[in-house]
This record gives sequence, C-alpha cells and structure tokens, in this order.
Amino acid sequence: MPPIVAASGASTSGSTSPASAATVAPADVLRQVRRIEMRTRRLVDSTFAGEYRSLFKGQGMEFSEVREYQPGDEVRAIDWNVSARMGRPFVKRYVEERELTIMLAIDISGSSRFGTRARFKHDLAIELAGVLALAAVRNNDRVGLLLFTDRVEHALPARKGRKHALRLIRDLMTTQPVGRRTAITGTVDRMMRLLPHRSVVFLCSDFLTDDLEKPLARLAQRHDVIAVTLEDPSERSLPNIGLARLEDPETGERVEVDTSHPAVRASFAKRVVAADDARRKLFVRLGLDEIIVHTEHGYVDALLAFFRARARRPHGAVRTGPRGALGDAAGATADVRPAHVAIRADGTQR
Repeated sequence: MPPIVAASGASTSGSTSPASAATVAPADVLRQVRRIEMRTRRLVDSTFAGEYRSLFKGQGMEFSEVREYQPGDEVRAIDWNVSARMGRPFVKRYVEERELTIMLAIDISGSSRFGTRARFKHDLAIELAGVLALAAVRNNDRVGLLLFTDRVEHALPARKGRKHALRLIRDLMTTQPVGRRTAITGTVDRMMRLLPHRSVVFLCSDFLTDDLEKPLARLAQRHDVIAVTLEDPSERSLPNIGLARLEDPETGERVEVDTSHPAVRASFAKRVVAADDARRKLFVRLGLDEIIVHTEHGYVDALLAFFRARARRPHGAVRTGPRGALGDAAGATADVRPAHVAIRADGTQR
C-alpha cells in the first residue's frame, strides 16, 4: 500500500492523533489547561500587554466626573452650567467605555486535525484562543466561544473572568465534534443571535469551503470580523513521494495520485495560488482583516504584526502572516501567497 498523505488535513502515516475527550482523565485535562494558561499568560503579560488594549477601543466615552478647571484643559470640556452655579470654571471628565465582547469562532472540522510540523492546526487554534481569551479578561472584556463544523458543535456565551477563560480553553480541548465537514452559514446564524450588539469576532479556520461570501457579508455588516487562517506546509506544497493515496478528512474520499508527475505538481501549485487569491480578494471585498498563522512558525509573530499594523491603520483591511506583515490587503499591490487547497476523490478542488 502506498503511503497516505493529505491534501486537506488527512492524517499521514506516522502521525499521532490528539487524545480524545473520552480517553483523557479530568486531572489530565486540568493539567493541560494549566500548562496552556502558563504558556499563554506570559505572552499576554509581556508581548501583548499593551497591544490588545490600544487596538480594541471601547464603544465610546463614558462620563466620569466634573472637576475644577486646570491650566491646559480643553475649553470645549467646560461645563458651563456647573461653572455658572459655582462661580468658577469646571470641566467634564470622560473615560473610555472599555467593555467589549470578543467572540472566538473556531473551526474544529476534520481538516483542523492535521499538522506535519510542531503541532496540529487545532492545537494552534487552542493556544491562539487562549491568548485572546486571557487578554480579553485581563482588560475586563467579555469573551465567548463557538465551535463549529458543518453545524454548531458547542457555544459558550461571553462572560468575564479568569475562571471563564480557563473553562473556554478546557472546552476547546475536550469538545469532540459530531460533524466532519465545514459550513459557516449555521455558525453565522447562531452568532447573530448570540451577539445582539457590535462585537469583535475572531473566525479561526482553514476556510476549506466554498460557501463563504454570503454568511461572511452578513456577519461583517454588524460585527468587526477578523479572519484567522490556519495553515500547514504540506497543504501548500505537494510532497514529492511518487504514488500516493490522498484522503479527504471531511468526506473520507480517497484518490491515488502520482505526486512526482510534473503535470500533477503544476496543477496542484496553480490551484493553491488560485485558491489563496480568491480568498484574499473575498476578504478585501468584505473589508475583513486576515491573520495567517502557521503550524511551523506559530502565531506570536503574526498576531503581534496584526496588532501593530491595525493600530497604524484603523480603517481598511490588514493582512499579516507568520513572518510579519504580508502587505496591505486593501491595496492593489497586496502580497499574494499560495493558500490551502483540498482535492476531492474526482480530482477537483474543494
């Protein structure tokens, strides 16, 4: 039997699957949650300490107090009614209304359980979600979780506090999906009900699905949507190993392909570039930011580059990747990188 490789997240021979919730004891889960918390908390307290707060502003300004005018105060801030009653000038003082809602929507379909480097894409999503959740609760923001495949697998309403963030990480680690495929229409419907007010949505997926534009357009009309694209090198460059049997992890379909044939390799590379270009143009058209995170390079550099790029350009789409900024996604000269491609059993692109 030829070796089994993956075009869109299938397990490769020699790979080990992550432990399922059914086989992981509660004590082991707790230790893993604590380990992730310790690893991500260091990043939150150091690398991302000021970046998160400066990037995600509150929903407005909230009145705090009236105090006596001091040299240097804005004349526009003078409260003339209070000043007239007191016989001397007083100014109104406002503070930023910080309370935000962050929703982490994580794709846990079959293609997420794949990785040929240091970790699976799913593991990468867990750590990234941990960093964002701890950063949110550290700034007294609410954070929620929605796990999806071709259906909503698990929803955790947005709340505050460290215990809630740790529960969120635990649910990410232990939720076993019923579905295997990817579809976001139902996910968007659920988020629209869960989030009545404008929120920040991190949508983490490899985006190996065709039905993206309409649901993403609906979501982006109400919320600040940031697409987090999960990648692995073996999905971008076809391994040159001769005859191979490829399996789609979401459908179970298999096809035998000669990975050494020049025409096969050229066709694969062409489809990879076309798929990335189509996704990039879609996100630009909808005004979505994109963070590309990589199983090989991790998420730290890409996330930090995103925070800084968006702080410099609060309006317009931002696109960052594992080694920093990938160019202005809203501009005509945006850097185009090859993307994921999935192959069905009939050889067509999924």
